[in-house]
Amino acid sequence: QVPLVESGGGLVLPGGSLRLACAASGRTFSRRTFTSYGMGWFRQAPGKEREFVAAINWSGGVTVYADSVQGRFTISRDDAKMMAYLQMNSLKAEDTAVYYCAAAMVGRLLSDENGYDYWGQGTQVTVSS
Repeated sequence: QVPLVESGGGLVLPGGSLRLACAASGRTFSRRTFTSYGMGWFRQAPGKEREFVAAINWSGGVTVYADSVQGRFTISRDDAKMMAYLQMNSLKAEDTAVYYCAAAMVGRLLSDENGYDYWGQGTQVTVSS
């Protein structure tokens, strides 16, 4: 079973909004262990390498964003539901990509994809008129 499952992707007009969700599998995580993980979102556009988008630490007290999404995207988490979210506003065509959710054990550098232990399979976001 996939440890993380993303949802909420789709086709949206430029300037529009989407909210991505990431559900952690109960087979991989418990509510107690989920709180030991920072959560991150990455994306990969066609022909490009995967890049960091946003991350939130284990407590939810620290968030980090890529410069390209700062002020437009908001990451959050709900530990009771073992979920992470990415609210995306003012979307641009260059935000088009497959978006991946990932989980990193506490203490890892959250902007570095090499520090992540678990990944989802991705959800497509297309911004186009």
